[in-house]
Amino acid sequence: MPVKDQIKNFARKLVEERPDGATLRALVRARKPTAIHFRDDGIVPNNPRVPVLLYRGAVKLKGRRFPPEVVIDTLFDTNGWGRSWRDTVYDFVHYHSQIHEVMGVARGTAWIECGGIRGRILNVKAGDVLILPRARDTG
Repeated sequence: MPVKDQIKNFARKLVEERPDGATLRALVRARKPTAIHFRDDGIVPNNPRVPVLLYRGAVKLKGRRFPPEVVIDTLFDTNGWGRSWRDTVYDFVHYHSQIHEVMGVARGTAWIECGGIRGRILNVKAGDVLILPRARDTG
């Protein structure tokens, strides 16, 4: 992410009102994830041992006091998933070789291609959360 976008993102988070712990806990639903395994597809070296986890409807977002993106951002920060940013999904194939990624859908719907071009396209909507493992398990 460009430095300019990082500064804008940080500044926005400094001034917005965020839900407290009790409010945040009330917005999270316990869900059993769908676990999806991917093999190395020749382009994306997927993690053969750790699956993508998809939690459908994990966060209640409708009719709330706080904007959906603030709820998800606060949830991630509270759980130690720092350095979050808000934006759209990249429209090109990429992967993370050293870190896991958590993705929350704050608004609308999307088709997310996971596992590379030989992977799977997942339909996600507001309130869904995905945990994407780093490409290769090194430990």
